[in-house]
Amino acid sequence: MTLRIGVIGTGMIGRDHARRIVHVLAGADVTAVTDVNRANAEGCVRDVVPRAKVFDDAHDLINDASVDAVAVCSWGPTHEEFVLAAIAAGKPVFCEKPLATTAEGAKRIVEAESRFGRRLVQVGFMRRYDRGYVALKKTIDGDIGAPLMVHAKHRNPEVGDSYTTPMAIVDTAIHEIDVLRWLLDDDYVSAQVICPRKSRHASSHLADPQIVLLETKKGIRIDVEIFVNCKYGYDIQCEVVGEEGVAYLPEPLAISTRKNATLGQPVLMDWKQRFIDSYDTELQAFITAAAAGTASGPSAWDGYAANVTSDACVAAQTRPGQTVAISLPVRPSLYA
Repeated sequence: MTLRIGVIGTGMIGRDHARRIVHVLAGADVTAVTDVNRANAEGCVRDVVPRAKVFDDAHDLINDASVDAVAVCSWGPTHEEFVLAAIAAGKPVFCEKPLATTAEGAKRIVEAESRFGRRLVQVGFMRRYDRGYVALKKTIDGDIGAPLMVHAKHRNPEVGDSYTTPMAIVDTAIHEIDVLRWLLDDDYVSAQVICPRKSRHASSHLADPQIVLLETKKGIRIDVEIFVNCKYGYDIQCEVVGEEGVAYLPEPLAISTRKNATLGQPVLMDWKQRFIDSYDTELQAFITAAAAGTASGPSAWDGYAANVTSDACVAAQTRPGQTVAISLPVRPSLYA
């Protein structure tokens, strides 16, 4: 049986997810699309998913009998509303990050799903499906002893003038916030943000680079460098220091060359290319679980934990050098 998916939001990521569902992955089809700009939805049908129907209202799409599961790829402030509607309809829902724009909003989703009594929500933290991170987690779990420290870097070649200081947390470091919590199987207890000398390439209103310092319940100390105007490329690095060894996130596969007295290797410029395989893998996992009426992978609780942590980091941005406490309530049994 083919899983029928409705896609809400047909901008860059929604259109790309629709493409991979129909043309790359197995077991699903896109039968419905909607976008705040109807022309975007119509263009997606014309160019990518010709069997899909265009809906003017996301709630009508969610509740339509032709839709078995939902992919929420719309503007972030709409995510909570549409995920809650999918839960109310009893339909599995894949939600791009953020799960909600506030921790309270994410908590409402956790509570609604807990009342429903079965997991329906998968959050789009695709790094958990990256082969490099999967291999790193296997090494951390078995080969280097107890983790003591983590050094991570998230560098983008450049961002536009609309990019703000809080976005360095809520749009950029949010991926480290989730994947490091998953790698270490640990929760955060505090956050601190330090701003080094500002890059001349940063907008006047943007603090860039930034260093986020996190501490976990087990006492692991983490530093995450966020540098969104590094110029040289899109570069994701992670080093985990254990009691008996050190493990590194592998570099993306690339050909090394020797030419003109230089040993070189290209650096990616586009984040979509860096994690293209993990997007395929996460959506295939969603299709497999949704076909059974449930969800797998990053949960609504993971989305909530990321929201709570990012809120603390944003607060720490306004208190240079000060530590901000992070506290989570008891994890509901659904996510045990």
